[in-house]
Amino acid sequence: MMNISYIRSRLIGFLRDDEGNVAMEAMIVLPVMFWTFLSVFSIFDAFRTYSINNKAAYTIGDSISRETAPIDQAYLNGSLQLFEYLSRSQGKSTLRVSSLYYDADQDKFKTDWSKVSGSKPELSDDAVAGWTTKLPVIPDNERITLVETWSRYDPPFKTGLEEREIKNFVFTRPRFAPRVCWTECD
Repeated sequence: MMNISYIRSRLIGFLRDDEGNVAMEAMIVLPVMFWTFLSVFSIFDAFRTYSINNKAAYTIGDSISRETAPIDQAYLNGSLQLFEYLSRSQGKSTLRVSSLYYDADQDKFKTDWSKVSGSKPELSDDAVAGWTTKLPVIPDNERITLVETWSRYDPPFKTGLEEREIKNFVFTRPRFAPRVCWTECD
């Protein structure tokens, strides 16, 4: 049977030994360092992509809020193409633009119109009725233009980040007209 003091002395000797083989240490450390580098690069790329998508959505919202003439499906499709160009989208994107107003008597938002270029459904009055916490406080019958975008993000390396959908929710007050109209104002 082994003596405990013998095991202890061998363990202490192993811990105090400072000789090693550089090649063996490199084989252990380099894969971990390489994976760490790729992970940091992927995380940075994800934050950069989210930021670019957000800025592109604000650009689309600002351009639509400046329209004084009614917009149509061709304008919306062109806005989606502009969004995809600005955001450097990696896959199919969707753009939904809605004109909303606040009804103070019922304390809820309602839609003037909602149109989509892409695969998401249009918004209805029921969908936006409870959005008093998502949208700003505005006076009765005041209009806002809501721009929502969806875009696919695929990380450059498979280091733990997964594919995901980037969603933006941007609202803007019309700049030069009381509201933004769809094809014609009522």
